[in-house]
Amino acid sequence: MKFAEFYKQAVKVKGGEAELKALWPQTLSADELAEIGDDRWLSHMTKCVFRAGFVWRVIEQKWAGFEDAFSGFNPQGMAHLSDERLAEIAQDERIVRNAQKVNTVRDNAIFVLDIAAEHGSFGEFIAHWPSDDIVGLWALFKKRGKRLGGNTGAMILRGMGKDTFVLSSDVCAALQKAEVISRPNPSSQTEMKAIQAAFNQWQQESGLKLCEISRTLAASIG
Repeated sequence: MKFAEFYKQAVKVKGGEAELKALWPQTLSADELAEIGDDRWLSHMTKCVFRAGFVWRVIEQKWAGFEDAFSGFNPQGMAHLSDERLAEIAQDERIVRNAQKVNTVRDNAIFVLDIAAEHGSFGEFIAHWPSDDIVGLWALFKKRGKRLGGNTGAMILRGMGKDTFVLSSDVCAALQKAEVISRPNPSSQTEMKAIQAAFNQWQQESGLKLCEISRTLAASIG
């Protein structure tokens, strides 16, 4: 199915091209991504972990408290948190008290530091990851991070300005319509490769960013 068909339907659903384009996310350049500090990556990772399965508005309202409780998310400090200190933070009323999610901060700090040691900084690594294998980056987040699988990895990247698509329910519905996938919740490597190939093809056809294509697919559904 040609991307132009999705675009035409999305424009119709949203009431015009301007209305559709207003929904498209903003992205950062490679240089801008590379300049983001490792602490900000860990901070946003943690925010997305806590958002998953929870009310986003509550996390946003409490986020200043999270920043205080986790000392600004300095990866060096967070990587060396003791079990006792993590248990204390898990009882801190400034945050959402979920011990399992609190424990991910130490694991993900180690992940950030390991990547930074390999590539200069976490931002440098993300900045130069190729867009034609964004699902490979998701897989790395899932493998080397803690609770960064599913759409969490994609939401981290989008929130930080890296161009990515997100497999929302509407995007998956559009992918089913295009016969790229056959079920609403794709997760296998075969399905991920097929989805990436479809986005790569639509990007060649349209010249748009992955996030713009993703939001257009979603908008075409409703």
